[in-house]
Amino acid sequence: MLDKNYYEKVDEIIAGYGTESRFLIPIIQDVQNEYRYLPPELLKYIADKLHITEAKAYSVATFYENFSFDQKGKYVIKVCDGTACHVRKGTDVLEKLREVLQLKPGQKTTDDMLFTLETVSCLGACGLAPVLTVNDEVHPAMTPDKVIDLISSIMKEEQA
Repeated sequence: MLDKNYYEKVDEIIAGYGTESRFLIPIIQDVQNEYRYLPPELLKYIADKLHITEAKAYSVATFYENFSFDQKGKYVIKVCDGTACHVRKGTDVLEKLREVLQLKPGQKTTDDMLFTLETVSCLGACGLAPVLTVNDEVHPAMTPDKVIDLISSIMKEEQA
């Protein structure tokens, strides 16, 4: 059960668009931007407010890869696994991230909810390969050593 504030925020977002079903995608995008994931309870709430079935809302939310029902960490790291990044040893970068973040096989988010690690097919920055983003900030020409420096700098910011 989510806190009342979640529903109040959704009401605020819906008020900015209106209750027509055509606003489903921008509304759930805003909800996901707010919470870094799409809480399933809120999707049902949104469907009710927009007078659509819960099944319709879920079909839209699950169709688009961008939407996630899994809670994410404060820092979402996306590692490109496209051809250019793969050829330039992007998998070494990914493995170093898993090691530094101490992620178990199949685990995407650290236990402290600070980091979420995802692989994506392409970040559209092939000339910068291997590349990753941290909350949409691009980090080009990554190496395993640069991964250590990057995570260390984020941890220092967190402790400040």
